[in-house]
Amino acid sequence: MPKGVYPRRARQAAWIAVACALLATPALAAKSSEKNAKHTAKPAAKSSAKSAGKSTSKTSARASAKSEKMAGKQAEKASPRRQLAPAVAQSAAIPTVPDDAFVALREAARKNDVDRTYALSATLVDYPIPSYVEYFRIKPQMFDASGLARLDAPDDQVRAFLLRYKGEAIADRMRNDWLLVLGKKHDWATFDAEYPQFVLKDDTQVECYALMSRALKGENVAAAARNTLVDPKYYGEGCVDLMGYLVQSRQIQPSDVAFQARLALEQNLVTLAARIAALVPDRQFDSDTLATVVKMARTDPAQAVAYLSTSAGALSRDEQGSAWGVIGQYAAKKLDPAAADYFRRQMDLGGNEWLSDETQEWRVRAALRQGDWKAVRQSIELMRTGLRGKDPAWTYWYARALKADGRDVDATQQFLSIAGQYNFYGQLATEELGNRITLPAKAAVSDAEINAMKTRPGFLRAQKFYDLNLRFEGNREWNWELRNMSDRELLAAAEYAQRVGLLDRTVNTADRTKAEHDFALRFPMPYRDIMQRSTDAIGLDMAWAYGLVRQESRFIMNARSSAGAHGLMQVMPSTAKYVARKIGMTEFSPAMMGDPTVNIQLGTNYMDMVFNDLDGSWTLASAAYNAGPGRPKSWRSTLSGPVEGAIFAETIPFSETRTYVKNVLSNATYYAALMSGQPQSLKARLGVVSPSPVTTTSLP
Repeated sequence: MPKGVYPRRARQAAWIAVACALLATPALAAKSSEKNAKHTAKPAAKSSAKSAGKSTSKTSARASAKSEKMAGKQAEKASPRRQLAPAVAQSAAIPTVPDDAFVALREAARKNDVDRTYALSATLVDYPIPSYVEYFRIKPQMFDASGLARLDAPDDQVRAFLLRYKGEAIADRMRNDWLLVLGKKHDWATFDAEYPQFVLKDDTQVECYALMSRALKGENVAAAARNTLVDPKYYGEGCVDLMGYLVQSRQIQPSDVAFQARLALEQNLVTLAARIAALVPDRQFDSDTLATVVKMARTDPAQAVAYLSTSAGALSRDEQGSAWGVIGQYAAKKLDPAAADYFRRQMDLGGNEWLSDETQEWRVRAALRQGDWKAVRQSIELMRTGLRGKDPAWTYWYARALKADGRDVDATQQFLSIAGQYNFYGQLATEELGNRITLPAKAAVSDAEINAMKTRPGFLRAQKFYDLNLRFEGNREWNWELRNMSDRELLAAAEYAQRVGLLDRTVNTADRTKAEHDFALRFPMPYRDIMQRSTDAIGLDMAWAYGLVRQESRFIMNARSSAGAHGLMQVMPSTAKYVARKIGMTEFSPAMMGDPTVNIQLGTNYMDMVFNDLDGSWTLASAAYNAGPGRPKSWRSTLSGPVEGAIFAETIPFSETRTYVKNVLSNATYYAALMSGQPQSLKARLGVVSPSPVTTTSLP
């Protein structure tokens, strides 16, 4: 940034802070408007970042994908004259309550609004969390309004911040942001010095810059790049730059770039796909046969089949194979039985290295739906190594395929490798080994160990953020404090969280233990008297109800989803009204959804309604609670014969609902063990799902 800008910003911020109180009179407001216009440096533009301070590749990539749309809006706001009124409004709107001002500062930082963050931070000199006040002031100087890194970021301020708050979560967040800036401006000396100090290393774009730095020093990073470049929505500028350099230096081939463009197309990131394709100017992406297949398959796999059948002559065997694979993916997501045949063609032709992770996973799911255990085994064996090891699902289904092939010893070894995991597939593997689901021995911690958690700085900051309903920052601070804790410390922290009413942190923290456990902390049962009355009144399984609540809200009473679902059981307003009318709750109003008694009564009654509507299947009813009752009926109608509940759950087309159903029923199994003290069966809960014609329902 040009010399003199920062002192000017500081003077402007100080002037605004003093002037705020004077702006009540029209005359002074008019004068201040004139003066403020002289100091306005940049127009504010709407940010595409998802959360304050989150400028990693996960958000920068999204910003990148939207940059085309942003251009017009930014151009509209370029006139200084258009800025006068907003500048005054911003000054006048500075809250007088410090907590309110802090929340407003966070929002301004989310938008990368430099002027407003300066004005707001100037009023928070004595705020109890100064590190975040400073971070929110500096961060908008590092990224523009669309979330892209700025070349004129204040490096000296960042260095001072990192030194001042060394070892804290917010310092690692700042270092993450700075690495994005350093990578963009190719300051590799500073990048290389800072990168080893980045603790979380959870940013794909930073990883791409790290690989580019190594490549510039002559190292061949092609294999590492291929392992990193698997999910385009996290690429941002850094990963596109990396691809450009690698293809230019011939570490990767134009075919690698074309594959990456197709990955972006699979996620409908059209602008990003075009940017990637442009890295190879000689290749006409618009006329690329494989890219056309991807575009068609997303909306109409049958059309893609017809197109490929007439265009296959222009493709190599591997290219034809990858085309059939992507068609298979989208056909499988539509639960089209033909998907299995498309995947068979792919395996016959080859091209496995040009299949996305999503395609590789759906190849297994299509075979599962068909009951083709040989294809299940072959598909998992062809999976990318990193993908296969990421999810215990593939270990479990591989073991099942081995068992179906009569290779019992090999299958047992696979089951044993995941049976100790306390999750859906760990439970199923336990049952395959002839055991029922039981709880591990309870480890107890002392009051002294629990009380020691009260003074942990990260926990204190987290509690302040939770009080402000800033869960993103609260979770960051809480989770940072958990790093390197022993099992006993984790249990003490989980118990502390329960005592201060942070049940979601209780669950999250207790879930991390490796050898010593307390499942009463992993699976808490708040409001048990209310839940007992509600479930007893309608004959509903209370373990299932608690399993669902744990997944829906993690027991956050004021939880709200982006769709408007509310409270412990995340009931939608329209559903709440419907259920209230059905059960005779005549005085119901949406404002009552914050009452645990009302929320639980409405939620459990709706569970009972979908359970009965779906023939008493916990698997189908759990899917219905998440995706609506019509969808599981539609999915069931496409079955060619009865399937295990586990297969039905794994082949649900919606990733959110697929994960949801598995987690709810896994939770319910552990809750049943806690409540009864008896061994349980997840397989029994999952049951068998049989084909049935779609029937209409009045349920919302």
